[in-house]
Parts: sequence; C-alpha cells; structure tokens
Amino acid sequence: MGSTNGGRIEARPYEPHDGEAWDALAARAPMASFLHTRRFLGYHGDRFDDASLVLTDRGGMIAVLPAALDPDDPSRVVSHPGATFGGLVHDGSLTGERALAAIRAAASAYAERGLQTLAYKPVPWIYHRVPSDDDLYALFRLGTARTRVELSCAIELSRRREPRPRRRRGLRKAVSRGLQLSEALELVPEFWRVLERNLALRHDARPVHTVEEILRIQELFPEGVRFVIGIVDGTVVAGTVLFTTQPVVHAQYMACDERGREICALDGVLEHCIDEAEMQGHRFFDFGISTENGGSALNAGLYTFKREFGGGGVRYETYEHSLRC
Repeated sequence: MGSTNGGRIEARPYEPHDGEAWDALAARAPMASFLHTRRFLGYHGDRFDDASLVLTDRGGMIAVLPAALDPDDPSRVVSHPGATFGGLVHDGSLTGERALAAIRAAASAYAERGLQTLAYKPVPWIYHRVPSDDDLYALFRLGTARTRVELSCAIELSRRREPRPRRRRGLRKAVSRGLQLSEALELVPEFWRVLERNLALRHDARPVHTVEEILRIQELFPEGVRFVIGIVDGTVVAGTVLFTTQPVVHAQYMACDERGREICALDGVLEHCIDEAEMQGHRFFDFGISTENGGSALNAGLYTFKREFGGGGVRYETYEHSLRC
C-alpha cells in the first residue's frame, strides 16, 4: 500500500466533521461533480446506509470514496447507489501506483468490516476535466471484473454530427405548432406528472426522484439543475431535467405526452438545450443511457432517437471487486 510519492495511504469511515473538507476536495477534483458532494449525497437522508471512506496520507485527506451499502444486499458496498456514478474523488494526485494503493486501502477497509463485494461505478470519461482513468488501471491490476456496461449517447458539441433529417423535420414541426419553452419552477409538478405517466406506460417504471426531491436538489444546486419545459396552448406537453457540470450537460430525465409526441415537442426542447450547452462552453451533451436490465438489453428505438441528434455511444460501467481473502 505504500508509495514512493508519499506515505502509506489509509482509509477510514467518513464522519460528519469531514463534510467541509470533502466538498472542498470535490470542487477541485478533475473527475468530480456536485453528484459527489456531501450536500448532494446528504439529501438522500436515511434512504441509504452510508459507507463512504476518507483516504489519508500522513493524516491528510487525499481522496474520498462516496459509497453506501446495497439496499438489496448489505454484504455489498456500492460507489454510489444514490448517484449515476461514483468512484474515487481526488485532486489528480492519485496516479499510477498511488491509485492502486488507494483502491487497495479502500478494499481493505471494507473487508475489515466483513463486507464481501465492492461495486465500483467509475465516472465516464466525458465527465473528466482532465483524463483520470488511473482507477480503472488499478481495478485491472487487482483482477476486478467488469460486470455491467450501459450505453449512453452524447454529442461532442464542437464536432457535432449533422442531425438526421427526421430530427430536423421534428424541430420544424414543433416550432410551427407553437411550442414555447419555459424554465419556471412552478411548472415542474405538471411536467413531473407527464414524466410519471410516460415512464409508467412505456417502461413500467417510475422516476428515481419524487417531484419534491428533484426540487430540493435544484434548491441545493441552482447552477447544476435546470428544467426546460415545453408548452403548447398553455399546457405542459414535454420537458427535460438537466444536470450540469463543467464539461457536460446531462439530460437526467426527458418525457412528453401524446400531444407532445404528435407535434415532436421533445425535438424542440432538446435542440434548444443542445444549442445552449454549446453556447455556454460545455464540451458534451449527454442524453443518458438507453439500456435496460443492467445493460443486457438495448432500447433500440430510444437509442436511435438520441443518436439522430448527432451523437455517439458512451459507456457507463460497473466493476465488482471481491473483498473475500
């Protein structure tokens, strides 16, 4: 666990007094976003049994690992079940062998608690402000298995492919039918009803967040969470929730109702969001995953819809490391 570039890396459980230093580290970490902060993780309240770690070198905090016990299997720790991705958060100093030492220290800390598996969801590379895949190399060195791959679609905004004719026609139709856009928070509950109906009817699913939770997150991170809602004749017909980081604008949710589909309202909503993301200097617009059943099935229609805006495939991965001796 030692390193020629520092002392012995050790891992200990996160404690509430670590919160300020944790969030300061997340603010400067090139692979982190507001999803890794204690402010975000803390909104979950008692939903998860927190198992986050603080990694130290000579007593000083050098990295953190947001994590919680799997609600369905308390012998399994996940980084992080309440976020799209987790992984080691550090200021860029855990490279090469030090990344390996850090993962080993985290695994040892969990093994000492009697846990059996660490599920590690690394931050996809498009979210890195600078390349930061040393943790994946460390997982390989430890013989960790990749157990899940989800397929997302993202547009590299400075090199966007030409949108397909169907998407261009959809945009023209939405505009001609009088689609208007709003970011008014008072419209969010109405959009949430559209989202809930859409997920229930088309996917037999429900949003991860309630409307109260998503509004609470927006209150905590007003620069990181936005709602873009499509309206026709005074009625909400479509919309999206955007999670914004420095390199990426991510569509966390998107939905439209029957009338919205008839006039291609989501084309108008998303094209507006893509244009804004480029103007604001972001590098990528990420539509999110189109896979189901842990990545074993692709919703081909949904994936095609996203790609037709001019994007390409990006993987979201999960690795599982055995903590048994």
